[in-house]
This record gives sequence, C-alpha cells and structure tokens, in this order.
Amino acid sequence: MSSIIEYLKDVFNGVFSLLKGMRVTAGYFFKPSEIVTQKYPENRKSIVMFDRFKGEVVMPHNEKNEHKCTGCGICEINCPNGTIEVISKTITTEDGKKKRVIDKHIYRLGMCTFCALCVKTCPSNALAFSQKFEHAVFDRASLVKQLNKPGSQLMKGVE
Repeated sequence: MSSIIEYLKDVFNGVFSLLKGMRVTAGYFFKPSEIVTQKYPENRKSIVMFDRFKGEVVMPHNEKNEHKCTGCGICEINCPNGTIEVISKTITTEDGKKKRVIDKHIYRLGMCTFCALCVKTCPSNALAFSQKFEHAVFDRASLVKQLNKPGSQLMKGVE
C-alpha cells in the first residue's frame, strides 16, 4: 500500500513541476511578440544588442589612430585556443632606448569562443567587444583580422 502512495506522490510532483514550467512558457506565449522576438533581418538597420553582448574582439583607436596595446602578450597567453597572436618588434626611440611595440595583433574570429579572457586580463584595457554580430562568410580567411590599424601607434602616456 505504501508503494502506491509513493508512486502517486511521484506522479503528483511530476505533474506539479510540469505545470510550474508551463506557467513560464504560457507567460511568454501571451506577451506581444515585439517584446520577445526580434524581426531579423527586416530590422537589421535598427537592431540594438544588449550592453553585455559579446560580438567580436576589437582594438579601439582614437581620432589620431592611436591604441592602448603595449604588446605585452597577456591576451595571447590567456587565450585558451590560440585565437590571438601578438607579433611585436623592437624599435629604438629618440632618446636611444629600445622599446617593444606591436607590429600585428592578429585575431582569428572563427576560432574564438568569446570567453572574454583576453579582454578581462589586458592590463592596459586595449581590447573590447564590439556589437557586430553578423559574421557569415564564404571564405574562412576573411575571419582572420588584424586588430591594430595600419600606421597606428601606442597612445602617449601608456606604458
């Protein structure tokens, strides 16, 4: 007799948890579709992604084509799958000191897992996530990007 009661309790708990989950689903079912669903690609020009959205890694440059990347390579070291490659070179400054600067900061978007370890661990805050989300291409080679713009240099005061 007690096994039947246990069985009925299990059935009742299963039905109760199912109805509890369906309450959430029903709430979304009766809401207007504009709140939940984006009408993509019709709203491609006006779509706004959330602030916490991780699009692709970018290196912001100012109006003088300067960036904050010192070429330390911490982003490359912390990347779990080798998405980032920092190629640096040594230059001699006006006062005769040798200084390391980045030659190329290569980012392989096709390999990125968007874990944000590169952005979080950068000591000079040189990397950020963009809001761009359309990355469908026919050629994988176009997913390999150089983050530092041609002719760019390190911002004054960043070491």
